[in-house]
Amino acid sequence: MAGPIPRHLLPDNASVNPDGVLVVAGVNIADLVAEHGTPLFVYDEDHLRARCREAVETFGPGVAYATKAFLCVAMAQLAHVEGMHLDVATLGELHTALAAGVPAADCVLHGNNKSTTELRTALEAGIGRVVIDSFDELDRLDALHQSTGLVAPSLLRVTPGVEAHTHEFIATGQDDSKFGFTVSTGLADVAIERAQSSAGIDLRGIHAHIGSQVFSVDSLRRSARVLGELSNRFSLDELSVGGGLGVAYVGEEEGISIAQWGRAVRQECADAGVTARIVAEPGRSIVATAGITVYEVGTIKHLEGIRTYVAVDGGMSDNPRPVLYGSGYECFVATRAEADRTVPIRLVGKHCESGDVIVREGFVDPDLAVGDLLVTPVTGAYGHSLASNYNKMPRPAVVFVSNGQARVVIRRETLDDLLRLDV
Repeated sequence: MAGPIPRHLLPDNASVNPDGVLVVAGVNIADLVAEHGTPLFVYDEDHLRARCREAVETFGPGVAYATKAFLCVAMAQLAHVEGMHLDVATLGELHTALAAGVPAADCVLHGNNKSTTELRTALEAGIGRVVIDSFDELDRLDALHQSTGLVAPSLLRVTPGVEAHTHEFIATGQDDSKFGFTVSTGLADVAIERAQSSAGIDLRGIHAHIGSQVFSVDSLRRSARVLGELSNRFSLDELSVGGGLGVAYVGEEEGISIAQWGRAVRQECADAGVTARIVAEPGRSIVATAGITVYEVGTIKHLEGIRTYVAVDGGMSDNPRPVLYGSGYECFVATRAEADRTVPIRLVGKHCESGDVIVREGFVDPDLAVGDLLVTPVTGAYGHSLASNYNKMPRPAVVFVSNGQARVVIRRETLDDLLRLDV
């Protein structure tokens, strides 16, 4: 049994009008759906801007938005206007950033298997940093320098051997990882020495990312300590502590703010006498709580003595996180946003999979009916960016709302869009 949806799971500028309808940034959700349909991603634009500003205030110039969390032209423009650089991991993400008018010099290129084509394209565009992830990548950069004269301004990704205590699929800081050079085995030292001796690499510093959905400040501190010691030993100028800050998805969770994270990391580095400039790459913590998804209820199936299934017009095609990681979410009816949620349900999608579950153990109010608008909050990160066309489902539209106005930043895919690449 649960009460009304917890307020800390909603966007900053969410409210409920006298009729009980959810309003985000002055925009009535029912009215928004009437115009744009469902499923629909809705982002509180001022919430996004506030988190970007918090990141810049906490870490200063060079702090980068991790675009894999959610990227479109409008989001790239917003983050950059608010003072952030952009962390990109593919040529597609870089292409989107450049299309948004973000200079390549304000982008950081990640990836554990960058091709020669990707590296050349990024360097020719004037990429701000290449985060080197392997000895093979060092070989490719040396070869590129020999053939083109290009020099890569770089950070070296290291694995600090810190357990993030998160899902194994999103843990990246332990020694057994596909990412980076391990510190404990001495590979990080060897890689740094090689990069510093290379004519094709301008090594500026090191980078680490211990995982996503990290709620332990201690894990973040321990990673910073390892990085600080390594940075000092080689007198490096920059130290990126990555991202991965945990965000609350269900009522009993409480996240860490960007400012709290920054204070903890900076204090750890200060205690270790680190002289390098500290930067970071938040993603989820910028966008997650800013976004909600609105669905329409299509089927309610009561199985006596077992459970009640509520099916909506989306599912794993617009939010695969529950399937991938067993991620938890909450749900509530948009037009009865303050109602007590006393009826247990399992919220499912419309795909041909029994595993197509959005909320495994959810609660709704007793008046739930077919046609109701059901909201899942905290879907601003890794919802649209992980979305697919499974079962040939068109991907939803994305709308930014601010000061009572709404603007479509990604249009809804059409059925013809699904055939666009067929030959």
